Amino acid sequence: MSKPFSLEGRIALVTGGASGIGEATCRAFHAAGASIVIADRDRDRAGQLAAELGRCEVMALDITNEPEVREGFAALSKLDVLVNNAGIGLVGNVEETALEDFQRLNHVNIEGLFLITKYAMPLLKAAKPGPGKIVNIGSVAGLIGVKRRFAYSATKGAVVAMTRQLSVDYPTEIRVNCICPGTVETPFVDGYLKKFHAGEEEKTRAELHKRQPVGRMGKPEEIASLALYLASTEADFMQGAVVNIDGGWTAA
Repeated sequence: MSKPFSLEGRIALVTGGASGIGEATCRAFHAAGASIVIADRDRDRAGQLAAELGRCEVMALDITNEPEVREGFAALSKLDVLVNNAGIGLVGNVEETALEDFQRLNHVNIEGLFLITKYAMPLLKAAKPGPGKIVNIGSVAGLIGVKRRFAYSATKGAVVAMTRQLSVDYPTEIRVNCICPGTVETPFVDGYLKKFHAGEEEKTRAELHKRQPVGRMGKPEEIASLALYLASTEADFMQGAVVNIDGGWTAA
């Protein structure tokens, strides 16, 4: 009997793979036997992770830069799994959101995912044994309203929509699903607290824990474990699914 959730012999690329959920996903996939391509703007941090894990390579690129993305994927001979994890956030309602900030979130969270997926598709369609897999990291903010997250919610709603559209356009060639986490305790959250809640970080951190009905934020490893399942053959009947992992937030 084969080992459950094995990725032996598979090659997986994770955007934003040097920290947070991306790093945890790289570790989980590596432990399952995959070779990892860590795609991240932070070459040094990605290199450190690759050196620690072994069986990894670094693709240092800006996911919004089409020539960089095109060249990066042209250098790959094989790809079985793509995890679209890289993204940025913003606090503000529609009146508080500047046009340039709205455009910046669209540029990274929507256009970046589009470019990475576009140039990964030929490799994923050629995956042997197939189908190739895509795991998109969305957010509960793409499914429900979250106070003062106008631009972020808009972009994560687009991630959900793109997931479903890809599953309709390529129902047999690839398998694509979306994970929608609640708040996860990562460097992303640390940066958010420092930028938007300076001087009251711990108070706000406690509020973020309480926002999930289970009483705490998620752990990157919990999201990574779900990504591993979706990338494995055990999930081969899942197509176009949008899966919440949010401590009960969207059920409350």
